[in-house]
Amino acid sequence: MKLLSQHVLRLLAMAVTAAGGAAPADAQDAYVTERRRMLDEIVLLMRETRLETGRVALAEKVTLALAKVPRHEFVPADQKRHAYENRPLSIGHGQTISQPFIVALMTDIMDIKPTDRVLEIGTGSGYQAAVLAELAAAVYTMEIVEPLGRQAAATFSRLGYRNVHTRVGDGYRGWPEHAPYDSIMVTAAPADVPRPLIEQLKPGGRLVVPVGGQTAGQSLLVLEKQPDGTVARRTVLAVRFVPLVDQTGKPQ
Repeated sequence: MKLLSQHVLRLLAMAVTAAGGAAPADAQDAYVTERRRMLDEIVLLMRETRLETGRVALAEKVTLALAKVPRHEFVPADQKRHAYENRPLSIGHGQTISQPFIVALMTDIMDIKPTDRVLEIGTGSGYQAAVLAELAAAVYTMEIVEPLGRQAAATFSRLGYRNVHTRVGDGYRGWPEHAPYDSIMVTAAPADVPRPLIEQLKPGGRLVVPVGGQTAGQSLLVLEKQPDGTVARRTVLAVRFVPLVDQTGKPQ
């Protein structure tokens, strides 16, 4: 059964052809089928979780971003054969690259516009930031694990993501120099929503963040900042992320 429309399939073919990376064309082509299979699995999961998320399908622009970003360029060499499987993968240092479905869902919830400035907390391998960069004017991404932050910066440079700006540091405090942000995404779980991130969010903006401990369970939250500065929040889905930690490795 063809899950993606013919229109989207044509656009996907264009996106895959244009997918960046230093890998030669034949290497890029080797992943086309796997990438489309990943997208089909995401389509199915969107339908299966529609009652929890309130979203039946991804926006076309998010689907195209996922089609264009070469996930295999953001995983360790020994994981490339699993790059388009719909599951998280280890990237070392006790960290993971998120499940593609979760990347898709969180990105879709943010409803990014081409003029937006976005903050991401938890760069990891850089895959999520690259997806955001396909949609936003500028992405500011922070990583507390220095080797991962440096490696991600090198990957962005190699793949030509000029609108991604990286910083190694404690994401709990955000990146105030470039605030306010139209949207903020957190890809590691704090015990509660960091207050500095709410302060750095524009009125009308959205903050998407998993909240909770490693044993009690986590929920993906969406916070919307109202014009008067108050915040409305809702729960989207039960999730499981690595903890948001400080410089000593202690969960925040």
